[in-house]
Order: sequence, then C-alpha cells, then structure tokens
Amino acid sequence: MRAFLVLSLAGCLVASGAAFGAASSSRSQSQASASVAQAKSAQRVQGTIPAKSARSQPKRKVRAERAPSRPSEGQLAGLTHSGDPLQLKSHVALVVDQDTNEVLFEKNTHAVLPIASITKLMTALVTVEAGLPLDEELKVTSAELVRAGIRSRLRPGVTLDRGTALHLALMSSENRAAQLLGHTYPGGLDSFVEAMNAKASMLGMSDSHFVDPTGLSADNRSSATDLVRLVKAAYEHEVIREYSVSGELALPVGKRSVRFGNTNRLTANPDWEIGLQKTGYISAAGRCLVMQSVIEGKRVVMVLLDSVGKYSRLADAQRIRDWLETSGALTKAPARSAESSAGDAARPI
Repeated sequence: MRAFLVLSLAGCLVASGAAFGAASSSRSQSQASASVAQAKSAQRVQGTIPAKSARSQPKRKVRAERAPSRPSEGQLAGLTHSGDPLQLKSHVALVVDQDTNEVLFEKNTHAVLPIASITKLMTALVTVEAGLPLDEELKVTSAELVRAGIRSRLRPGVTLDRGTALHLALMSSENRAAQLLGHTYPGGLDSFVEAMNAKASMLGMSDSHFVDPTGLSADNRSSATDLVRLVKAAYEHEVIREYSVSGELALPVGKRSVRFGNTNRLTANPDWEIGLQKTGYISAAGRCLVMQSVIEGKRVVMVLLDSVGKYSRLADAQRIRDWLETSGALTKAPARSAESSAGDAARPI
C-alpha cells in the first residue's frame, strides 16, 4: 500500500511537471510569436512590406524613340544653312507681284526639288484645257491604288463625275482622284503625263518634269520660278480657282456621306483673301505651298517649298504677309522680274 502511494505521488509529480513544461513552452512560443508580430509591425511602420504580401508594382512603360524622319532633298542639299531675314522654315521661297512680275522676296529660287502634290495643279490644268466633260461619270478601279499605305476614302467601285474628281484633287489633295483623272484621259495615263510635260514646256517651265498626276513620286520636280508660271496659268481658269479654295465637299459613298475638307486651313481664315492655292507633302519634298492672294490691294503669288514642320508653311505665309504689309515692299519701285531671278541667296526686294 505504501509503495502504491509512493508510485502515485511520483506519477502526479511527473504529470504536473510535464504540464508545467508544456504550458511554459506554449508561453514561450506565444511570446516569440508576439515578438515576430511586433517586428513585422515595426517593419510596416518603417515602410518595409514583407515579400509575400508585397504588391507587384506596375512596370513603367518605356516610350519607344521615334525613328528620325527621312531628310528632304533640300536638307540633303544643304539648303538648311541658308538663312533669310524673315527666318522662314521653308528652304525655298519666292513672292512675286502677279501683275508686274516683280520679285518681292526670294530664297534659294535656283533649287530644283520634288514638289509633291503641287503636281496636282498641273493635273488640273491639263484636265481643264483638254475640254473633257466635267459631268462625265467615272468609276474608281484598282488602277487608282497608286501606292501601298496611301490612305483614301475613294475605294474601288465608287463612282463620281470628272468635276468631283478634279474638286477633290485640288481641295483635299485626293491621290486616287488625281490618278483617276490621268487614267481616264484620252490615251490613258502615259498620254496624260506627256500632256503635263508638254504644257510645262509651253509655259517655259524649263526646270520642271512630271511623271504622274499625283505628285507621290519624288521625280515630279520643279523650281520656284517655274511654279509661279504654273500658278499664273492655272489662275486663268475659274473652275481651278473655285475648287482649290473650296472649304469642303460631301460625297455619297454607298449608304453614307463622306466629307472632304481643304488641306490649307488659311482658306477658312477671313483675314486672308486667297484666289488659288495648293499644298503638297512627301518626305523628299517637305511641306510645300503655292498660293495666290490679295495683300494690301496687290495680287501676289507665293511659293514655299521644303518647309520643316507640319504647320510651318502656313506660318511662313503669314510671316511673309505681315512683312509685306509693314515693310512697304508692295509700294516700292520694281527692282527685278521673276523671269530674271537667280535666287542664290535669300533676299527681300
């Protein structure tokens, strides 16, 4: 009996010690957990987020660098380095009194450069002087898909009359409309291009050469002096004047109406009195503009070629106009005609 009691007492003591040890171990684990939690809390306060709960930061988008634009022929020829008193962005400029042929301002007028869609002014002149009926209905075909990547809303199958095609070529510089005019000329496109060059020769445009009706080829070339002749010849036709300065045109295409606008925003500016205009652009030619306008009561022809910057040719036109209005250049005695202009330097007359 006594031995039994001793063994029972010993068992109780062992169990009690084990319980105490377990409790003590549990308290130690709780304290350790609390310490870890406090440490984590302290880390959060300091702004350190545990790896498992860290939010993935969005990757910053790296903007791809634009490839440099292809230099124009004027830039490659070094015309960028020839300054002028008006600080024009156009590498070539010629301003002439339409009635006296007096040169009012000139810059690099000797340069023969691509003229882009200024070509369409010759396209219009050949079309109108051929006497082809402007109300004749024409159909756009795959032959008018002149170059891959050239956008146009005149898709194959669209029908329009020749007058509308002429309107769109002059006002909106619509390439397929210009190509359509060439393809539907008697004898086809080759005969049309021959007629363009024959007309250039007739006008004395000795620096000029044309290879297509659109101006998309850099082989359509001319000089500022020649383009003054072209503007003056085109100005003689009311339909060319009217279509070139028209603001917009709505053309039914299928079940919808497509609106075309003018590529020269100056035509919508009431401060300008513009009688004829044409814009142009391809990378080899830069931004181009020819325009007839009345300034201080004088009819003036303005040619701007190879301008750098999307709107720079329009800003150059405004800068020239401001200079003409304030310098008295329009009232001075004639100094030289456009026929004898050499234009090796930029020089207001």
